[in-house]
Amino acid sequence: MRKSQSHDFETDIPAAELWEVYGTLRAGELLPELLPHVLAKVEVVSGDGCVGTILQLTFPPGIPGLETYREKFIKVDNENYIKEAQTIDGDILKLGFLYYMVRFEVIAKGPTSSVVRSTIEYEVDEAHPELEAMVSTGPLAETAEKFAGYIKAQKVAQSTS
Repeated sequence: MRKSQSHDFETDIPAAELWEVYGTLRAGELLPELLPHVLAKVEVVSGDGCVGTILQLTFPPGIPGLETYREKFIKVDNENYIKEAQTIDGDILKLGFLYYMVRFEVIAKGPTSSVVRSTIEYEVDEAHPELEAMVSTGPLAETAEKFAGYIKAQKVAQSTS
């Protein structure tokens, strides 16, 4: 049975500006830079950021059983600001997850504010119920916070140059 967990992060950044990071490969470039304790490396295996793009993600050392995995963009909706990436290979599946997908939705709240809704949908092998404890939106919430901070810092840098 598939289950899900979600987290909403509200920010005073317009949705279109957030999507400039979330909706592109820039997100993969920024993750190891802004959150090196979450991901050590993100490499584009194939694609240009559209549906079908495959990324190889490498965890930092010290996370038992998790070194790398590959995900494929199965949805990139630039009008509604939704991106879905499904795990297609690697350690997450080897641990016993039957399905693991992350969805990012950037929802406009007004002209100058938005919500980043991060959702993990997953299914675990019945023989590995302990895997449910590994599912956490914490890193996704931290990602939303870091991306918002990065965008704000870029705005400040541009206004002072």
